[in-house]
Amino acid sequence: MSNINISLNLNISSTSSQDIIPPILKFWLYLIFHIPSFFCTLFLLYHLLFDRTLRRSLNNHVIIVLLFTVLFCEVTNYPWMLYYYYHTTWQKPYVFCVVWGFIDWAVYMLQLILFAWASIERHILIFHDQWVSTKRKRFWIHYFPLIFILIYWFIFYTFVYFYPTCQNQYDSTNMICMDACLFNIFSFRAFETFVNNIIPSLTIVIFSVLLLLRVFRQKYRMRQQIQWRKHRKMTIQLLWIAVLYLLITSPWAMIIFLRLCGLPPNIGAGFENIAVFLSYYIVLLFPFVSLLSLPELYTKLKKICHRQPRQKRIKREPIPARNNQVTPL
Repeated sequence: MSNINISLNLNISSTSSQDIIPPILKFWLYLIFHIPSFFCTLFLLYHLLFDRTLRRSLNNHVIIVLLFTVLFCEVTNYPWMLYYYYHTTWQKPYVFCVVWGFIDWAVYMLQLILFAWASIERHILIFHDQWVSTKRKRFWIHYFPLIFILIYWFIFYTFVYFYPTCQNQYDSTNMICMDACLFNIFSFRAFETFVNNIIPSLTIVIFSVLLLLRVFRQKYRMRQQIQWRKHRKMTIQLLWIAVLYLLITSPWAMIIFLRLCGLPPNIGAGFENIAVFLSYYIVLLFPFVSLLSLPELYTKLKKICHRQPRQKRIKREPIPARNNQVTPL
């Protein structure tokens, strides 16, 4: 998700020279979303973790993991970005640049892969719930894929950023000031793009559309034999987030693919710059879309926001009864 200018012989993490959006404008456009997004993330995580019903719902587990990645980015990546865009210059040490590059790109890929799995898993939870009917089945079908994705992601991008077989490029004047040298190798970059970016994006599209078709087909075929209300809730939750991912990540994924196919850097540079700018909104908007997809929490938040302050009751002293006796002169 970094400011990437793709070519076959340059890394993909340097700030684009044709930045058509002024840094101070980026600062304000990110800041006005970052603050409410941060508090929305805290609100969601609190209720998803401490509400037993929500916590035990299998369809919410991937959302919880994604929200933790969002929170991690909101307390690291985005404050650093805002500081850079406000001051425009920032001399950063090499180790800090490596860590920032890892957070900026690797966590973005993790979110994409996790939601791709969520798109597949939602079919299992709706149409094959017997696959997760026991603890053993739940471990292998529900928990193990999450664990595997996290382990694969950690090993892959730790190797890319911290233990490469070549020399990473360092330029402290750029926002993302470290270029992972492995991305300059075409075969490696092509593998990373297709496996970690293109395939998850296509998975989200295909399985989201299939889910919508299967739910409507099942509804009209079986009538009352399925729990339509529950399935509709899980379907809408997935589709809300899928639309967000596709609208924001698809332009950027398309640019990466076209650059790998040989599109010259001078063609589509303006569109690439906007696509990179918009790609950072996937984290900022994810909490709001998740909140809309959870009607019980959305209703609870509305009640909190519209709650009227209690009026302070004024304690009235009892008025003593008048004495009708006339005092003698």
